[in-house]
Amino acid sequence: MTEVKLAAVARTEFGKGAARRIRRAHQVPAVLYGHGAAPLHITLPGHETMMALKHANALLTIQMDGTDHLAIVKDIQRDAVRSVIEHVDLLTVVKGEKVTVVVPIRVIGESAPGTIHLLETQSAHIEAEATNLPDNIQVSVEGLEAGVTLRAADLQMPAGVIYLGDPDDVIVAISVPQIEEEPEEDEVGEPTEPVLGADASDEEA
Repeated sequence: MTEVKLAAVARTEFGKGAARRIRRAHQVPAVLYGHGAAPLHITLPGHETMMALKHANALLTIQMDGTDHLAIVKDIQRDAVRSVIEHVDLLTVVKGEKVTVVVPIRVIGESAPGTIHLLETQSAHIEAEATNLPDNIQVSVEGLEAGVTLRAADLQMPAGVIYLGDPDDVIVAISVPQIEEEPEEDEVGEPTEPVLGADASDEEA
């Protein structure tokens, strides 16, 4: 699990205009909430936050006014066109606390020669300790033959991690790639003389 420290500043201005000013200053508006405490509206450094959020379920240490707050990302709002981070919701956590998150599924290994693998489920809903969240769930397809299907029940979950979906969920299917046949070109034959019918004969009535 990736751990990142971010220095935060309390935010006193709100609204779209204030948010735009924050983003123009290369910072990110955010809110930190959880455990029944009043939400903390904060500003995070833009570049460091962007880099931290590239890691799925990173554990963040939010440093503000001499106090450290452990947190995980609950929601990220991005600009639909530019993919710029517009706002981040952070959930405070404590060591030993269980949380529910979504992590990507990563395929490792190579299936048998002449086969391909199809990742049917891209991510997994899991429960794990907030301070020990996996970056991803790995599934090995090493040497698997065509026709083999791996389901959620076949996943090797890290210690302390529980899969919350249906055990019958299809994760990976091994198959043989379908090769499309190219259409055959029309054969060009020799030109033929027109055949005259009986009504085209030279005989006179």
